[in-house]
Amino acid sequence: MSRQLGSGGAYIGQELAKKLDIYYLDREIIRLAAKKLSVLEDELESLDERKLSFWESFLQSGGYISSSVYIPPPIFTPTDRELFKTEAEIMKNVVNERSAVIIGRCGSHILHTYPNHTSIFLHAGIDFRKKRIEKLYNVSQEEASKMITKSDRERSRYHHMLTGKEWTDARQYNLSIDTSKIGVDNGIQLILQYLELV
Repeated sequence: MSRQLGSGGAYIGQELAKKLDIYYLDREIIRLAAKKLSVLEDELESLDERKLSFWESFLQSGGYISSSVYIPPPIFTPTDRELFKTEAEIMKNVVNERSAVIIGRCGSHILHTYPNHTSIFLHAGIDFRKKRIEKLYNVSQEEASKMITKSDRERSRYHHMLTGKEWTDARQYNLSIDTSKIGVDNGIQLILQYLELV
């Protein structure tokens, strides 16, 4: 399940997992990836579903080293592609063992060839998203707007870089739902009805 920030993705995913009595995988991917890559979970949090800038990637690769200043060896931080590969392995391992609701991280692309896979994209109007973010994170309307803009930009870049596809292109999903039109609870019911049909 892919989602825009503020469209209800985490809530809908958790409720679906409960109703279907299947595994829910979201933030747990970060913990498992950190363990697999032998890095701190906090380090991966900042990279999650976000493409590194040119300068971050350049400095991370050791592209600039001053001969006049001693720089201690850097702590290992995985590249976008290393993290993507690790998260993809985790998702595949999970779905090989059990049914699951998986949130984000290009899961729809990674698992598109798997049998019984259903990819869903949740989106919503900006005002709906802002109101949900204000309430969920206890932030101002201005801060909510900044969070949405940043999240959309980073998720879009990340998805395009790793899949070559536009994140919001409905053609790559089985079901695309505007939660601002029907609400998050009706979104859950719609998904459950869809799953009965396929």
